[in-house]
Amino acid sequence: MRIMVIADEESSWLWDHFEKEKLAGVDLIISCGDLHPHYLSFLTTFTSAPVLYVHGNHDDKYEQVPPEGCTCIEDQIFVYEGIRILGLGGSMRYRPGTNQYTEREMKKRVSKLWFPLLRRGGFDILVTHSPAYQLGDGRDLPHQGFRTSVDLMDKYHPRYLLHGHVHLTYGRSVKRFDKYGDTTIINGYERFVFDYEADEPSSLKYGIEPGSPNPFA
Repeated sequence: MRIMVIADEESSWLWDHFEKEKLAGVDLIISCGDLHPHYLSFLTTFTSAPVLYVHGNHDDKYEQVPPEGCTCIEDQIFVYEGIRILGLGGSMRYRPGTNQYTEREMKKRVSKLWFPLLRRGGFDILVTHSPAYQLGDGRDLPHQGFRTSVDLMDKYHPRYLLHGHVHLTYGRSVKRFDKYGDTTIINGYERFVFDYEADEPSSLKYGIEPGSPNPFA
């Protein structure tokens, strides 16, 4: 299955210069948050692939303008083509507002999922907005990751963790990929396409104009 993960910044290559063929071959689109709801809705009009999303810490507007034609997977296990996808959006709480959580609040969210986790026998992809703690996160509180995500990987060994929140433009220390145990971690900043069944993720050169350097290398 070919999955496009998107997060944090709308891709001008898709939104401003769109051609339907650019999404050809993509079977599933997953948003890790902080994207304009109209952008997600726009993508649904040009593909039959489902568009799933979790909330970023800047997605308060979704309450008034939800992404049309998309599926919110917050606090549930969504199954698509046999792949179990767990959604836990939001960031570490650093100011008053929605879509922000303390570590304790995040653990409470997960504890409420005990029955779906038991019934499904775990999950294959963990979709978050924030990275896991010390796995691609920042040291400042707004960009600090959740230890809860690490606990979930330790217990259920998902194949992938997809996240956003920490932009690749923040500096060379920000990585597109990481690995934790059995789990491959992908930072979905802007856009990234990969084959779920592949042993190691690669950009597949999707979303890269001919002759341009690969920004995802």
